[in-house]
Amino acid sequence: MEFFSYWLRLHRVRRGWSQERLAFECDLDRTYVSAVERLQWNVSLSNLDRFARALGVPPWTLLAPPQAKGHALAEVLSAAGL
Repeated sequence: MEFFSYWLRLHRVRRGWSQERLAFECDLDRTYVSAVERLQWNVSLSNLDRFARALGVPPWTLLAPPQAKGHALAEVLSAAGL
């Protein structure tokens, strides 16, 4: 679940989307997106598919462990001013 949260936020921020925008694209509630990113709620397979489709990535990539280099969430967030 931690990997999913990492990738979800990384892809969302790279697109310049707010949690509200991602929720809209997935037809989900913004509070759900927030809770998933904070590891408060689990994600069903159907919602994992919704997130992947909205973000334009294969679903399995949202579950893969991040590589040690090449994907630094802190760098993306910093570049986005967050």
